Amino acid sequence: MQIALRRFAKEGYHATKISDIVSEAGVAQGTFYWYFKSKEAIALEIVEDGRQQLLEVIGHGYRRDAGTVQDMVQASEALLGKLFVFAESNRHLMELLLGGVSSSDPVRQAIAETRSALENAFLLNIQRAVELGMLPDSIDSRLRAALLMSLIEGIISRWLFGSTVPDNGIKTKTAQQLASETARFEFFGLLGI
Repeated sequence: MQIALRRFAKEGYHATKISDIVSEAGVAQGTFYWYFKSKEAIALEIVEDGRQQLLEVIGHGYRRDAGTVQDMVQASEALLGKLFVFAESNRHLMELLLGGVSSSDPVRQAIAETRSALENAFLLNIQRAVELGMLPDSIDSRLRAALLMSLIEGIISRWLFGSTVPDNGIKTKTAQQLASETARFEFFGLLGI
C-alpha cells in the first residue's frame, strides 16, 4: 500500500500501473489480486486508512472540560501540532487527500468524504466548546468548522507542497511553530478578538 500511495502521489493515479506497484514490491501480480481486486480498490483502502488515522489524531483533541481562552489555545496548539506532524510524516497521503492527484470517481468521492469527515470532527469539537461555555452560543459552528478546515488544508498544502520561493516563510516553519500560529489565529478569530 505504501508503494501504491507513493506512486499515486508522485506519478498520478492514472499513470500508475499495477505492474509498477508489484514490480517495486517484489511480488507477483497474482499476489496483488489476492488482496485487492483493482487499482481502485487499493486506492480506496489507502484513503479509508488515512481517514481513520486522521480522525484519530483529531479525536485526541476533543474538548473534555471547560477552561480559559489560554487553555483552549494550548489544547488546539497540541492538537494542531499532532496533525501537522502527522501530515509531515504522511506527505504522500496528504498529497492524495488534498487533491493533488487525479483519480477515478469512486476514489475522488472517498477523498471528498474524508475531507467532510475531518471537517465534521472539527465541528464536533467546536460544538463541544460551545456546550462547555468556552465559546459563545452565537457562533455559527458549521461555518467556523469549514473555515478551520480550509485554513488547515491551506497551511498543509503550502507548507508541504507550496512554492519553493525562499521568502515564502511557511516552508521554513516546524510543525510546532505552525501549530502555535494556527491555534492563536483560530481562537482569536473564533472569539472575534
